[in-house]
Amino acid sequence: MHTGKQVGFWVLIATLLIIIFAQADGDYLKTFYFVTFLMPVAIGTSYFFNNFLVPKYLLNQQYFKFGLYLLYTLVFSLYFELLVLTVSFIVLANYQYANLHPYSTNLLLLTFTIYLIVFIKAFVLILKKYQLKEIVITQLEHEQEKNSLKTITVRSDRKNIPIELDKIIYIESLADYVKIQTSDEQVITKEKISELNLRLPDTFIRTHRSYLVNVRHVSSYSREEVITTAGRIPISRTYKKQVLEQLEN
Repeated sequence: MHTGKQVGFWVLIATLLIIIFAQADGDYLKTFYFVTFLMPVAIGTSYFFNNFLVPKYLLNQQYFKFGLYLLYTLVFSLYFELLVLTVSFIVLANYQYANLHPYSTNLLLLTFTIYLIVFIKAFVLILKKYQLKEIVITQLEHEQEKNSLKTITVRSDRKNIPIELDKIIYIESLADYVKIQTSDEQVITKEKISELNLRLPDTFIRTHRSYLVNVRHVSSYSREEVITTAGRIPISRTYKKQVLEQLEN
């Protein structure tokens, strides 16, 4: 999660705790201070669990170590909760047990609350990772599908014309139409060069806002242009870094 989203998440959790805990005696100010004392324990426990225990041990199937360190985490959480209760007893209750917040004396409830927060955060992180994984898989499938193409079909002169990709030397955008230069012919189509770029495999690189080049037909290149079997194609400043990286690999 980005920093802004993390801050928003913990502000939301703190707000909900204040509202829930304050229902016991209606003292929102005292509840606010108590939750403020408790939040560092919740945040620290959540960070250690989700950023260390889960990725290092649980996801690597080291279940014994995960369970052992989870037990240690529980012990330390209880210790820090007792510190919170002590601070609350001194600061908020002025050493008067009867003045303590009703929920603050229930250690089991506080532990349950903290670990509920931890597992909610874990669920959110796992859900985001799953969604990211699905996006990556979809992108990989799309790339594999593109790279397996042998031909591309375009509309020209009211006909669908299949063109072998290996024969395409470059594609040039010319105002309202696009010229596809192959080793055999020129095909004129109304399709946009940006849309063709999305459909073509990685062997085609954008060298200029008006040019797509098939690297298999590049005989040599410099920082300003690529030389193909059909002529010289310029490299614009916008695409220079990307083009040189692809041609050098």
